[in-house]
Amino acid sequence: MSFDFDTVVNRDGLNTAKWDVKPGELPMWVADMDFVVAPCIVEAVQARAAQPCYGYNETSDAWRQAVAEWWHTRHGWKIAADEIQFCIGVVPAISSLVRSLSDEGGKVLIQAPVYNHFYSSIRNSGREVLSSDLAYDGCRYQIDWDDLEQKMSDPRVGLFVLCNPHNPTGQVWSAADLARIGRLAVDNGVIVVSDEIHCDITDPDVNYTPFAVAAPHCPAVICISPTKTFSIPGLATSAVVVPDQHLRQLVTDSLNRDEIGEPNSFAQAAAIAAFTQGGPWTDEMRAYVKANKDAATNAMRALGLHVVPGQATYLMWVDCESLVGASGDTTAFCQFLRNQTGLFVSNGAQYGGPRFFRINVGCPRSLVDDGMARLAKGIAAWRNAPCLAAPEAPHSS
Repeated sequence: MSFDFDTVVNRDGLNTAKWDVKPGELPMWVADMDFVVAPCIVEAVQARAAQPCYGYNETSDAWRQAVAEWWHTRHGWKIAADEIQFCIGVVPAISSLVRSLSDEGGKVLIQAPVYNHFYSSIRNSGREVLSSDLAYDGCRYQIDWDDLEQKMSDPRVGLFVLCNPHNPTGQVWSAADLARIGRLAVDNGVIVVSDEIHCDITDPDVNYTPFAVAAPHCPAVICISPTKTFSIPGLATSAVVVPDQHLRQLVTDSLNRDEIGEPNSFAQAAAIAAFTQGGPWTDEMRAYVKANKDAATNAMRALGLHVVPGQATYLMWVDCESLVGASGDTTAFCQFLRNQTGLFVSNGAQYGGPRFFRINVGCPRSLVDDGMARLAKGIAAWRNAPCLAAPEAPHSS
């Protein structure tokens, strides 16, 4: 490989959310990679920092061009420059859009299990969460079309927040699935907000379809960003793309009203470098993450856990029925695991999948191996702890 993905960076003392843990703990929870950032981004930030005036900034044509070219070249989506608006982050954008594109006291549709901030963005805005739960067959997830159609037709639903690709399951939705969602939305007068922040982190030779490509006639807002792909969320840089002109004005007003549409001094420089020079780094990262996922999958299978197959993200969604039972909750197990071994993973209840946990393998391989060893130790201790492990299933007669 041309780039360094093996070095373990010491992030102690940097006030990082992920690594604000006790000494000896291994955080594999929040969606924040631990790789050395792509050299082109480091150089761009350093060059901007060398110009010692950090005042207010305006969105540049160079930034819009870089965003448009990346999605055209890598994902086949032609975006006009005037369709692209800057935002400080995808979560702030979603929260703003929920407030501006849905009715107070109304319902916002999601598909659980899903990224936990979808719930908080909706509830904190005075709206009601309505979930058309993804159907799980014990192996993988798919859309429950009958349920989605029924809930999309609820007159109190005016907004659907989609996760494409899906976090936490890693599902890459097909163009046909996205087009069908778009038709349902149009038929029911529902606006779609599509969170596509993980779109570049797919397995090698796997491509995602932008919702706007699959459903061009559906009024939609697409939220994209370099922050997950290049692990730069601390630089607060993302884009909101709105092909529909009328909807675009509503979105512009919303971002401006909430004061989240102005870039900081480093946001555009980092994004431009990522989108114009970061392709080779991204491709090597994808291959490295896929190898990490394969190794972790094999290790967890050997421990009696089922890893839901997913072709996107560096996050793994793990079924713990063997530990907590079919209707169990991993909250206690995850806390036990952290207490006993220092391994910090995310319990599934916060995403709407109580018997699962989510683990982040976007890190040097040595940390993945360490995490799997800690997980094995924790599971052994859990199974030997009285009154903690799941009861054995009754034997069939």
